[in-house]
Amino acid sequence: MTRLIDIAERRASPHPRHPEKVHRPDQPVARKPPWIRVRAPGSPVFAETLALVREFKLATVCEEARCPNIGECWDKRHATFMIMGDTCTRACAFCNVRTGLPGPLDEDEPSRVADAVGRLGLKHVVVTSVDRDDLADGGAGHFARTIAAIRRAAPETTVEVLTPDFLRKEGALEAVVAAKPDVFNHNLETVPSKYLTVRPGARYFASLRLLERAKELDPSLFTKSGLMVGLGEQRNEVLQVMDDMRAARIDFLTIGQYLQPTPKHHAVERFVTPDEFADYAAIGEAKGFLLVSSSPLTRSSHHAGDDFLRLRAARMVVLRAEIGVDPSPVRL
Repeated sequence: MTRLIDIAERRASPHPRHPEKVHRPDQPVARKPPWIRVRAPGSPVFAETLALVREFKLATVCEEARCPNIGECWDKRHATFMIMGDTCTRACAFCNVRTGLPGPLDEDEPSRVADAVGRLGLKHVVVTSVDRDDLADGGAGHFARTIAAIRRAAPETTVEVLTPDFLRKEGALEAVVAAKPDVFNHNLETVPSKYLTVRPGARYFASLRLLERAKELDPSLFTKSGLMVGLGEQRNEVLQVMDDMRAARIDFLTIGQYLQPTPKHHAVERFVTPDEFADYAAIGEAKGFLLVSSSPLTRSSHHAGDDFLRLRAARMVVLRAEIGVDPSPVRL
């Protein structure tokens, strides 16, 4: 029998993970509409993926952020590896990743990630991290070493990175781009008017410029960014962010419903309907994104491998239209 669960019903105490949120007043966790329900994980392949993650002593954003798609993704042996530990130096109001002072970097981690990629047989891998404001380069060198290790262990695997903003870390972005990931992703997360309450440690235009600069450094790089909705933003604000992203030449936009991890986190102001998500997708495509993924359960790394193939195909169509020849010999 198939059992459906409501991911946000699992209310572990936020105190050990989020000491900075202990004294915040509780926010009611609203019951989710039917389109947010997902299947409980528990297949044999899910168990094998979990065992492999544990064997290599790796952290995944799938677990740390309590992603609702973990059952689906791990059943396909897809996992998003979270490097540089499981403790973040920031305290975003939406995020369930542990907050505090992280430990030193694990120098063996890049090779363990690469070995796990090989064991899982991944054609496309996503590597993300916690924010490491305590490091001089924000962890950019660790990202570069991880990309290089994956290239050596699995040269046919395409690599997508989902990085922090490297705020005030000179040369950090350049180090990551020089390592030649196939996709550079950094999430704007929300509209500018919500940054002070939702993402107080970040700056909207700094994040936008990071993505723009990545494309300037390597025009062949796919750039990607994501938004959460349901945090109290207005529709016209979402459309303005789309325009800002297109001005920064971002290729791929993801939009998903914010889900409140615990009563100490930012409340869900509204559950956006599937029809509204479809409307955002149509508008984004009309604005010129190569690809838009917009649905209640869309997450930054959900279906990343399939989406990468769609991105390459979409770029091929554009290049053929622009130059009138087959662009296959160039890096796609």
